[in-house]
Amino acid sequence: MIAVGLTIGYLWYGNRTIIPKKAVWDDVRAEAVTGGYRLINTDKLWQQHKSNPASLLLVDTRQEWEYRSGHIQGAINFPMEPTWLSRWRKKGDLATVLGPDRNRLIVFY
Repeated sequence: MIAVGLTIGYLWYGNRTIIPKKAVWDDVRAEAVTGGYRLINTDKLWQQHKSNPASLLLVDTRQEWEYRSGHIQGAINFPMEPTWLSRWRKKGDLATVLGPDRNRLIVFY
């Protein structure tokens, strides 16, 4: 009876619907501080792109079909779900995509 109860509980827990919390600007700012990221606005990004596009690495984190439907010119696609597990699983792949140049500005969108 215990095994049946544990199995049902596991199946329910593993297949339940998870509703993500809607991110607000304060959440984005807090995550940037925690992760050591710098936030820039679109005007600064555009100026950087116009003045020296080679100094930028634009990373589109949407799914591949979204990327194919339209993206910023020069951006590469690196699909990533917004969860800690996805970030952890793709950490090695991300390091390969970003490359050894640590002096360029990397923009994720």
